Amino acid sequence: MKNHLRAFAAACCFVAGGALAQGASIALEGAPYVLEGTEVRTVRARELQRDYQIYVSLPALYAKSGRSYPVVFVTDAPYAFPVTRAIAGRAGRKGRDIAEFILVGLAYANGDTPEYSRRRDYTPGAPDDADAASGIQSDMPGREPKFGEAAAFSRFIASDVFPFVAKHYRADMNRKTFIGHSFGSLLGLEMLFGERPMFENYVLGSPSLWFGRRMMFEREKSIAASRKDIRANVLLAVGEYETIRPGARYNKREDMVRDMRAFKAALKSRNYPSLKIVSDVIPEEDHLTVAPAVITRGLRWALPGSEQ
Repeated sequence: MKNHLRAFAAACCFVAGGALAQGASIALEGAPYVLEGTEVRTVRARELQRDYQIYVSLPALYAKSGRSYPVVFVTDAPYAFPVTRAIAGRAGRKGRDIAEFILVGLAYANGDTPEYSRRRDYTPGAPDDADAASGIQSDMPGREPKFGEAAAFSRFIASDVFPFVAKHYRADMNRKTFIGHSFGSLLGLEMLFGERPMFENYVLGSPSLWFGRRMMFEREKSIAASRKDIRANVLLAVGEYETIRPGARYNKREDMVRDMRAFKAALKSRNYPSLKIVSDVIPEEDHLTVAPAVITRGLRWALPGSEQ
């Protein structure tokens, strides 16, 4: 009996060792990890004279269903695209909790670093004097940091990305959701305050309302003076620790919880007939950890599934 056990153990070690060796061989080949069922497309920003990649993920039954789907657009695609896709796949329960959708990730300009591209493309103006005096550095040698091209980037999305998506996919362009975080949420507000809102739903996580001497508060006032309505649904969300209190994870300089509440109150006070706005302070999250929770809540809010 003991001999049989020794033989069995030896066989297990042999199989495990063989599998390990095989796995090690695969790892040494260095094949890149690829998300199945996704595409990477390049779209030319004609006005900006730059190229941007967009990442696209289609619903599991897209090829068979023949129907159109709502579209979710996320900024900071190298991070937010795989996270949003995974959340939809796991928490969506095949359309029961979150409706199935086409996911479009907005990546950075080809040849730019993420920091350089998002500073320029997501912000509505220049940083304030204190930030400028502190000596903002570019992470691209030989190129000065740039800010303030959110309006132009918004036009790129409307004029180039939207038509591309509508042409190549069965996208219901009347059911578009935008998801942004931090500077990405400033871009979302830029599009909300445009001549007409570009999206039906806006999920704005940790909006950097402090930026540029709180310029978005002034922008909101000017919009209110000239506009009678904003037709959109808006979800604002921040982490509990994005306020100023003692503690390692709390903000040291900007009270983003206070800013979000003040901004929501300002929008609510205008009594826009078609604007629906809700907010959420997410417990035990800070600026760097809150994004997945914002995405999960945002998807469930914007695209309720068949059982909700």
